[in-house]
Amino acid sequence: MNYTLHQLQVFLKVSQTESITKAAEELHLTQPAVSIQLKNFQEQFEIPLNEVYAINYKTLAYKGHLTGRLTISSVSTGKYVMPYFLSSFIKKHPGIELVLEVTNKMQVLQSLEKNEVDFSLVSVLPETIAVDNLELMVNKLYLVSNPAHYPFEGEQETGILETLPLIYREAGSGTRFTMEKFMQAHSLKAAKQMELTSNETVKQAVIAGLGCSVMPLIGLKNELKNGDLKIVPVKGLPITSTWNMIWLKSKKLSPVALAYLQFLKTEKEKIINNIFHWYL
Repeated sequence: MNYTLHQLQVFLKVSQTESITKAAEELHLTQPAVSIQLKNFQEQFEIPLNEVYAINYKTLAYKGHLTGRLTISSVSTGKYVMPYFLSSFIKKHPGIELVLEVTNKMQVLQSLEKNEVDFSLVSVLPETIAVDNLELMVNKLYLVSNPAHYPFEGEQETGILETLPLIYREAGSGTRFTMEKFMQAHSLKAAKQMELTSNETVKQAVIAGLGCSVMPLIGLKNELKNGDLKIVPVKGLPITSTWNMIWLKSKKLSPVALAYLQFLKTEKEKIINNIFHWYL
């Protein structure tokens, strides 16, 4: 065999990202260059490299271990939730390959509808896709501000939302959908609004004093503790929804997916009480 360190680095990055495009970006190479290096590396072996993974899975399965791939798509706020509902399961079953994609609600539902994932984590159940669901935990959204820029005292009327520069998530976001639904239900119209593409960006914008936002409490623990952000009490808030694990009604779940679903049913309350007691 005559492979190079560079070929090993390329193969490792493609394996980690599961994408030649992403690997090329992270390695600062062109896609054709990555493909060529991968092809040259593959030619050093007598069997396709993807069959190495299959052999490993079969070996673990022969020893009685649960093996295979578990694919989950999650709305962006789910990044504060999903890892804790995966950690002990993955540790218990090292033969499982986890693929977790975090994006906005629209893209999550697209990947689900195309049957590209086993499960999706959402805070708003889809109306146009036939799904089964398992409730995980409550999602609570509050109006938050930087107290140095917007020092409110006491409970505010809902009309205050019309007086503030409000920062929204992008169209297709579940948080945006929930926020707009509340505004419409109370016949409110934002005087000024800004649109940003992630909860982390929204959070930093609020801290910087660019405006206020209705945000999920789950991602604000440290900022509230440090005093960078403050919950503004408003009549009718918090808005509550529920994070649901959903899957297609028509989908035949794999043994790995069925095992994970059973794990969630039996362990979710323990995880919530151990990890999210501050939130409850």
